[in-house]
Amino acid sequence: MRVHIVDPSAYTPPYDHALCAALAAAGAEVSLYTSRFAYGPVPAPSGYERVEHFYRATALAPGSAPLAQRARRALKLAEHVPDMLRYRRAARAAEVVHFQWLSVQELDRRLLPRGRPLVLTAHDVLPREPAPGQRAAQRRLYERFDAIVAHSAHGRSRLIDELGVEAERVHVIPHGAFAHLAEAPEAPPPFETEKKVVLFFGLLRPYKGIDVLLDAWRGIDDAELWIAGMPRMDVSALEARASPGVRFVPRFITDEQLPPYFRRADLIVLPYREIEQSGVLFTALAFGKPLLLSDVGGFGEIAAAGAARAVPPGDADALGAALRELLADPAALGALAARSRELAAGEYGWDGIARRTLALYERLLAP
Repeated sequence: MRVHIVDPSAYTPPYDHALCAALAAAGAEVSLYTSRFAYGPVPAPSGYERVEHFYRATALAPGSAPLAQRARRALKLAEHVPDMLRYRRAARAAEVVHFQWLSVQELDRRLLPRGRPLVLTAHDVLPREPAPGQRAAQRRLYERFDAIVAHSAHGRSRLIDELGVEAERVHVIPHGAFAHLAEAPEAPPPFETEKKVVLFFGLLRPYKGIDVLLDAWRGIDDAELWIAGMPRMDVSALEARASPGVRFVPRFITDEQLPPYFRRADLIVLPYREIEQSGVLFTALAFGKPLLLSDVGGFGEIAAAGAARAVPPGDADALGAALRELLADPAALGALAARSRELAAGEYGWDGIARRTLALYERLLAP
């Protein structure tokens, strides 16, 4: 079976790599059509072809200063339509085309390939922090796909109940644990400390509840909180309100730099106000780490499976109480960690995900 995985903005390189490698290992002929990742190297292809098809001029343009970043966005938008039209021609070589992200929804629904099954993974059911009209455009975009993949039962319900997508077009295939990151060689931790470490990792954005986490952390002095990731917001006020024992690492952390953070962490905390699923969560599962999550989106399913403790979103008191309780209970942390390892090797392993994904493609191709 000839499959194209298409991620124009290279938004999720670890996911793209893991999915493509798993599909290739299961016998598919896989090509990943994407763009150059703006923040560092990406995993080398393993059994599949990687084509940097999109935004090739933008990849050469500087983008550090705000003015340059705006110019890059304008150049990227100018490239988008011709690149999508060029991909239409490339798609003739595929039997199934599976998109991971489409960020110019109103245009994209008119530019999609025709004549072969189209699949879209709803990493976010609806855009977070949307531009005007973007949510409505996302709804219309879903109409163009033969199948939509949700990463959780919660996501499937939202697609059906909130957006009116026909139930038969929505399929739950979980996000996988990023085993390739956990297999990296040992390296020293980023900081030396004798205390327990709680890690918040990933892009720093308002919906992720970092302010709630800092409020919850007040009075905890027998552990350290590490907040590591590239800011997509002004974090100066957050840094100013942080109590002792909080370390900020406000920069992009590459896949090569990531493992020491997770290996050193005793607990991963994701206090999001909203989310569907999170690559950080599935990185934590791959490293066999206990999780403390907000009860939002598909996070509750991880808690129900026994790998996480869940608290109400936006509730600093509940989050603080759970932090103190878990940090004082090694047995509870150990039980959550053991379940994380089991889920990473089982339900959230990529072999099973590849089989389910190929079975979906085969149903779409059936006469």
